[in-house]
Amino acid sequence: MRALFALLLVLPLAVAAEPFTPKDDAAIVQRLPYRVDAAERTRRAALARDPAQLPLALATARAALDRARVLGDPRELGAAQAALAPWWTRADAPPEAVLLRARVLQARHDFDGGLAQLRGLLARDDLPPELRAQALLDSAAVHQLRAELPQARTLCEQLKPLAPLPASACLAELDSLSGNAPAAAQVLARLSPGRTVLPWLALMRAELAERMGDAAALGLYRQALVGADEVYTRAALADWLLAQGRDAEALTLTQGSDADALLLRHVIALHRLNRDAAAPTARLRDSLAAADRREPGKHAREQARFALDVSKQPREALRLAQLNWAMQREPADAVLLLRAAQAAGRDGEPARRELARFVRERGWQDARLAALDRS
Repeated sequence: MRALFALLLVLPLAVAAEPFTPKDDAAIVQRLPYRVDAAERTRRAALARDPAQLPLALATARAALDRARVLGDPRELGAAQAALAPWWTRADAPPEAVLLRARVLQARHDFDGGLAQLRGLLARDDLPPELRAQALLDSAAVHQLRAELPQARTLCEQLKPLAPLPASACLAELDSLSGNAPAAAQVLARLSPGRTVLPWLALMRAELAERMGDAAALGLYRQALVGADEVYTRAALADWLLAQGRDAEALTLTQGSDADALLLRHVIALHRLNRDAAAPTARLRDSLAAADRREPGKHAREQARFALDVSKQPREALRLAQLNWAMQREPADAVLLLRAAQAAGRDGEPARRELARFVRERGWQDARLAALDRS
């Protein structure tokens, strides 16, 4: 479902630390990882002159969200919100603006706020079919993220007449999380015949293959990455490589990115390879701490992974993994919680037993959670 939802929900919201005033006007405060192109600069300038131009505002917000998804730069979420400023709090905002409002909120891990926007949108009788389809998909993705599978299934069923392919993939994904992983894998394979596979569908199949312990996951992850080189896909492949002990490959894959999700995997690979990781580790620690000051608890997944795999603080990792689990409950979150519980030893046994109960009740089939069978 994250692939269907354009991967906006996993973007870490790194924010600036304490305000800094340079002593010299020529001092370099920060080197940006990329520059927007001339067309985008022209669009932003036109919008600054007349912020009420709805088509221009929508185009600017969409472009910013696309860059956030591809580059993992949270500043683009602010750019998207700024473009939507005239409609940000309006109850009568145009539906296109409401949909983008919801996506910004969801990208910031404000899932309740995003769902509220989408519920209001879906309640509109005059909502165009294409926007209804997007709102249904986005809503289903959030419910799946929180392991609210019946609600997600209802939304995916409603999607069928509007977007048959995404609806079928959505339902197969839900089946895979309801005890029917092999059958779901077959359905997803039938939806992508031939050599050319839609990137989001390849990603969905890769994640399912990984849960099933199928080595085909690697080729599917690479296929997804070739089709759409985005932060979430690259991080997912890096996680697969790290899990397989292919740390040098994970290091190369995450080289040169300022996105927190990739920097985290890069630092983990450096530590495993006994390379000098002092500078990137300090940069990542500062970014995660700043994010927590700004929005406490919203980025516990990244913080837990840092505590577990970098700073080697198992009890703190367990606390953060439990905090994350209370907010989002995807298989990756379960794997993180299990690893943290195992590392914490006796302190982690209650969390391990509760997680085992959760997984059994839902029929999850995930090779990475095999240790729970001993609970």
